[in-house]
Amino acid sequence: MKILVIDDEQSIRNTMKEILTYEGHEISLAEKGKDALKLSKEQTFDIVFCDIKMPEMDGIEVLEKLQEQYPEIPVIMISGHGTIDSAVECIKKGAYDFIEKPLDLNRILITMRNATEKTELVKETKTLKRKISRIPDMVGESTAMVKIKELIDRIAPTEARVLITGANGTGKELVARWIHEKSPRAAAPFIEVNCAAIPEELIESELFGHEKGSFTSAIKQHKGKFEQAQGGTLFLDEIGDMSLSAQAKVLRALQENKVTRVGSDKNINVDVRVVVATNKNLKTEIEHGNFREDLYHRLSVIIIHMPSLAERKSDIPLLAEYFSKQICEDYNYAKRKITDAALAELQKYPWTGNIREFHNTLERLIILCEKEIGIKDVKQYVNPLFT
Repeated sequence: MKILVIDDEQSIRNTMKEILTYEGHEISLAEKGKDALKLSKEQTFDIVFCDIKMPEMDGIEVLEKLQEQYPEIPVIMISGHGTIDSAVECIKKGAYDFIEKPLDLNRILITMRNATEKTELVKETKTLKRKISRIPDMVGESTAMVKIKELIDRIAPTEARVLITGANGTGKELVARWIHEKSPRAAAPFIEVNCAAIPEELIESELFGHEKGSFTSAIKQHKGKFEQAQGGTLFLDEIGDMSLSAQAKVLRALQENKVTRVGSDKNINVDVRVVVATNKNLKTEIEHGNFREDLYHRLSVIIIHMPSLAERKSDIPLLAEYFSKQICEDYNYAKRKITDAALAELQKYPWTGNIREFHNTLERLIILCEKEIGIKDVKQYVNPLFT
């Protein structure tokens, strides 16, 4: 672990360093509060030990600054003039624990172990909360994004089918999830199917289900995605890659609100709202005989086009702030500052991979830049083939 020890007494600093280094930890020392705050900006620490009585800036002030900037780091206060009142004040200010001098080795090690366990638990809890959280925010204040948000608010309460178009990585799935989230079906399942990722011979089984023994690998009955989405929303991503035979069955399901499992002649009633997305021009696909025109008209009651990131570069600062906070929390990093010059440089790139590429690039910058992210970092690391 990386540990920061803040104490104006050299003997205490040296003793702590000797003890904790022997235990296998990496130790940094600071004589003054200001020096400690500077170090905490340059490095990420797992635990901080901080004396209370120090010149210029006392330990309580240092604690408050650390809690404000790095609330996830446990701070253990130490003092040779300990009282119940000072201990209570430290705990109220956010300190993990309070240890009196002369320092006891066992007490230090036990407190460190408990603090580490708590930090890991908090980190796991945050990760789990993000995993079960409903959906990410739709970030952006550009004209296009404002119109899309307004359109979602307007159509979500209806049963209208929606066709979402746009290049890969623009956030089509996120739009579908928000439509579901703001609809009366929000409490029911949201089921996603990537039509491009399922082999043609299996797509019908995936969508409509199959009976046991209906084909060689059908060892048990399987409910299709239409049934799994009962009462909720079925999102068919990359529907432009669906085979014509599967398209015909989807059309029938939409017309009759019924599906038939592979290997069965029994109709099953389904109640689902269908939202689809594609990166292809379906009208061109219709002209080439690759997509059914009647299905297109069934699906395109409402059409939402997601702009590329190049078309909404004014949203890049907001996206950078949003993703930076998210990524730093995931890695338990201190918050990274992105300079205005770096943001301006990020706005110059074409971002052919759109939001997905931008997120991955920002993650790379955060991992490789311990301090703030500047224009030099952007120029060096935006290209994944950097040297």
